[in-house]
Amino acid sequence: MNRLPLPVGRVAELLGISADTLRYYERRGILPPPAHTSSGRRVYGEADLHLIEVLLHLRRTGMPLARIAEFTEHVAQDPHGVPERLAMLQDHRALVAQRIAQLENSLAVIDQKIADYTRRTTTPESTRP
Repeated sequence: MNRLPLPVGRVAELLGISADTLRYYERRGILPPPAHTSSGRRVYGEADLHLIEVLLHLRRTGMPLARIAEFTEHVAQDPHGVPERLAMLQDHRALVAQRIAQLENSLAVIDQKIADYTRRTTTPESTRP
């Protein structure tokens, strides 16, 4: 089990991102500044890890960084920012669901073409329509 708080490098490793990405997100206001040790090193607790995971999922699903920063601002206002976060997540979910539907449609077209080309490469020349 991991011992908390964790240094930036360990958090980056756990989440599959670079330490530079974490620092960049902090500079851009996408992540709130983490706690620091007495020697000035960044350390992250359980709540930090959870927030970073959520933000990474939002980013992976196409939410712009400016919108993620807005989400983070509402997190900082907890519990007052909950209605805003809920609305943002509902809006984003609708966009993600729409993208998934578009991707599923595109995947069906690709599958159809694969089946067609497979059939054409395995059917003797004389019997092709």
